[in-house]
Amino acid sequence: MDERITRINTAASFIESRLEGRKPIAAIILGSGLGQLAEIIEDPIIIPYTKIPCFPVSSVIGHKGNFICGNLGGKCVIAMQGRFHYYEGYSMSTLTLPVRVMCKLGIKYLFVSNAAGALNPEYKVGDTIIIKDHINFMPNPLIGPNMDDFGPRFPDMTCPYDLELQQKALDIAAELGFKLHRGIYFGGSGPSYETPAEVRFFRASGADLVGMSTVPEVIVARHSGLRVFGMSVVTNVCNTENVERNFNDGEDVVQQANAATKRMIPLFTKMIESL
Repeated sequence: MDERITRINTAASFIESRLEGRKPIAAIILGSGLGQLAEIIEDPIIIPYTKIPCFPVSSVIGHKGNFICGNLGGKCVIAMQGRFHYYEGYSMSTLTLPVRVMCKLGIKYLFVSNAAGALNPEYKVGDTIIIKDHINFMPNPLIGPNMDDFGPRFPDMTCPYDLELQQKALDIAAELGFKLHRGIYFGGSGPSYETPAEVRFFRASGADLVGMSTVPEVIVARHSGLRVFGMSVVTNVCNTENVERNFNDGEDVVQQANAATKRMIPLFTKMIESL
C-alpha cells in the first residue's frame, strides 16, 4: 500500500477512536493567533497532535497543536488549533496530511483561516478578508502518484473557494454590522518576510494578500471534493520601499490576529449553523 495512505489511515483511525462516535460535518483550520475560536467549541474532546501516530507537530508561535472536536453552531465540527507549514521543513504530503485525515473522518466542508500581510493599499491592520482565489508559489501538494481514492489526477481549480459560502459570509457579516473585503491570497513558502521588490511583484500579479500557508491545504481539499471557505486577517501592511526598520514581527502578528478573532467567532459560528 502507498505509504502516504497508510499514514493517513493510521492517524484517522486513532482520532476516530477518541471521538466517541461523533461525526464532524466541517473542519476549521486556525492560523497564527486565531486559535481562540476553538476555545468556544462546546463539549470538546481535545487531542494533542503529539498523541496522534504518524502526525506532525507544529513548531510555530501561536499554534497550540490540538485537534478539538465538539459542537459549534449546533453542528459537530473538528478544529485544528494550529497548522503545519512548508517552511518548517515538512514535505507537502506531511503538511497536508491533516486534511486527508479529516476527509476520512467524513467532513464535507473545510474552513481555513490565516494571518496575512496586506498588499492591497486599501486594506489596513485588523481587516478581515474573504479569500476569493489564490496564487500558488509553493510546490503543488498533488505532485507524485495520485491518490485515486481521494480525487482525480487533474482536479479543476476554477473555483477553489465556494461561491455560496462566500455570499453567506457577506450576508452574515452585514447582519452582524461589519464589512468584509474579498481578495486574492498569494501563498509563498516563507519563512522570511517579503522584500519590497517582491511585494511590488506580488501586487502586480493581482494579489491582495500574502502569506505562508493555506494554499496547499485548499488544493488537497478541493482534490477531495470538499467545499472550502477561506478567510485572512490582515496583521501587517507589507513594505513597498526599502527602509532601515523591519516592520514585520511574529509576536505582533499573533496579537493582531487575536484582536480580529472577535469578529471571526460569530461569523464562523453562524456560517456553520447554516450548513
